[in-house]
Amino acid sequence: MRYISPTRVKILMMMFFATGVAGMVIGLSIANPSFTMIITFMGVVNFGLGAFFAYLFLTQTQSIPDKRKKKKKLD
Repeated sequence: MRYISPTRVKILMMMFFATGVAGMVIGLSIANPSFTMIITFMGVVNFGLGAFFAYLFLTQTQSIPDKRKKKKKLD
């Protein structure tokens, strides 16, 4: 997988966690009985995506450029 900057991963992680928690709360307390299961499931999916980005944030390493491919300057 391609390297993603940590700031971008943090923003995505927070966004998915927040919408996941909000979806679960709304689905379990506010929603009509016919939509409770659907909204709660969507909240769980968003929470899972937040967990994936948290894993990605904690495990990815920055790729080091290959010095062999860099052109040398001729003076």
